[in-house]
Amino acid sequence: MTNKKITNNIRALRFHNGEMTQAALAERIGVTRQTILAIEAAKYAPSLELAFKIADCFSVPLEDVFNYVDED
Repeated sequence: MTNKKITNNIRALRFHNGEMTQAALAERIGVTRQTILAIEAAKYAPSLELAFKIADCFSVPLEDVFNYVDED
């Protein structure tokens, strides 16, 4: 069985959306800046609801924000 991990494109999406700060994103979706920092650093996997809120914030599909990839 292959090991998989969740990766994300939040930092790039923030940059391409007016260089949105982590704090601004956090405020828009109702979490702390530290939560956004942990998600971006792949230290924390968001709930499904939070993942959809992030995608909705950027008006993109979930798969444009998060990927489930092989660790290799």
